[in-house]
Formats: sequence, structure tokens, C-alpha cells
Amino acid sequence: MTVKEKSLKKRTDKTNGIGLKEYVDLLIQTAFTEDASDRDVTTQAIVHPQDECEAHLLAKEPLTLAGLFVAEAAFKRLDKRLRFKAYFKDGDSVKKGAVIARVSGRCSCVLTAERVALNFLQRLSGVATATRRLAVELKGTKTRLLDTRKTTPCLRLLERYAVRSGGGFNHRFGLSDEVLIKDNHIMAAGGVGEALARVSGRYREGVLVEVEVTNLKEVREALAGHADIILLDNMTIAMMRKAVKIINNAALVEASGGITVKNAAAIAATGVNFISSGAITHSARAVDISLEVASISCGKRTRPKLR
Repeated sequence: MTVKEKSLKKRTDKTNGIGLKEYVDLLIQTAFTEDASDRDVTTQAIVHPQDECEAHLLAKEPLTLAGLFVAEAAFKRLDKRLRFKAYFKDGDSVKKGAVIARVSGRCSCVLTAERVALNFLQRLSGVATATRRLAVELKGTKTRLLDTRKTTPCLRLLERYAVRSGGGFNHRFGLSDEVLIKDNHIMAAGGVGEALARVSGRYREGVLVEVEVTNLKEVREALAGHADIILLDNMTIAMMRKAVKIINNAALVEASGGITVKNAAAIAATGVNFISSGAITHSARAVDISLEVASISCGKRTRPKLR
């Protein structure tokens, strides 16, 4: 396997979560600071510190789960003794009304952590749900669904995890992962061929090179410039078929732009290797998950009688 083949496998097979725990810890701490969790004036006024409760996380709509471990970490950030029991795992499809998980322990900590935990879980499950809707359209084909760098600032690592939970794969993580020549780079260079020549002049070996093209003339230029991946940007399905035929396995082919549930299967049928979608991250709607307290106990204290 060549260096470039190894690089491509790494790009399209990123199913690990290197550094994910440390990253999540930092995000959760930042979220609690933003929420002023140490000054929860409502909970501090109403809930006695010794009161305990059991609360359920409920799916208010059908969804695909992602981020359960983040929600658990958020709850336990305030009290490590809180108990979190998940009834599903990330990547599972959940029906409306299902109890996703149970959290129990000090009620004040459960209520203070509620919004931070849910914000992460709803957002990530939204990305996983949007990904799953698109990924099922590619079932039975050899085309892989990829994400893009169109992610929420500072949440890319988690949103990429959510994409994998929904059945998708990851494109490059950042600008240093591979060369991706886009329209503005082509404009700056004066053409596809010149842009590829400049890249070739700087990186002789071991760098994955992808170039974005918009017509068949540029497809031929990309082939002549020995691009590893040719990205067909906003092409019609008919033009994609012609492009795939011209490329004839001399490079891998990615389709992007205007990808929807309605046209994904037809695009895959053209023979492209990848379909990339920014919408599965930048336009994913947070799904509806709620926390509902099921029971409260007074712990070791005696609740005063009401008069």
C-alpha cells in the first residue's frame, strides 16, 4: 500500500475518537461556565441539597442517537455519584416516546446539569439523524457519505463522531490533512492544470490531492494533472455520468453540492465513490429530547409538614 493509499484509508476510515474524552471534558466545563452553573439561583432556592430524584431522558420524536457519553459526562461533572443508565447506544434508532436513559442522584445536580447535557445530546443526535436519513439512500451501493468542514465552531470533533454514529464517514478534519483545491484556489492559480502543477511542485510524494471541477473540460485537466480525487461540484446527474466515464477509475470521484434525500440514490448510481454533504452538519436540526423528573425523595432528612 502506497503512502497515498494509506492516507486515503485514514481519511475514509476515521472511526476512532483520539483525544475525544479530553476534548469533551473541556467543552463541558466551558458550557457550564457559560451557563453559570455555580449560581443556579432557581434550583438553589427550591431544591434542598439532600433531595434525591430519578429523571428520565425521553425521545419526543423519532431520532438516531449520538452523544450519550457526553450527556453522562455532563451530569457527572457536577456530581460523580450521579447514576446514569442508558437503555440505548449511540447509533441506535429510537422511537418517539422511548426512555433513552435514566439519571438519578442529587436532584439539585440533575436539574443544574439538565440543559448542558441536553444541548449536547440534542445537537449531536440531530446530526446523526440527518446523516442517517441520507445514508439509508445509499444502502446497497458502493458510495460512501462524507461530511465536510462546515461544522459548528469548536464542535467539529463531536459532530464528526455524530456523523459516524449516523452511518456516514469523515472527510478531512482540517486544512493540513490533504490538499483540496477549490474554486478560489483555481482562480488564484489561473486554472485547474496550473493549480495541480503548483501542488505537484511542492509536494512530490505522500500527499493526497483532490481538486474541485465544475465541467468536463476541468475533469480532463484534473486527470492530466494526476489528481487522486476529482470532486464534481454542483454537476447535473447527466454530466456526472459523463465525468465518471471519462475518469474511468483513473482517480476516485466525489460528488458535492445540492445533495438531498431525493437525489442521493441517483447520484450514487452514476458510479461516484463519495458523496459529501455539508447539510448533515451545518443544517442539522437539534432533535427534541426532554428530561422529566419521575420521583423525588428527601434523602436522609425529614421533609417538613405543610400547614
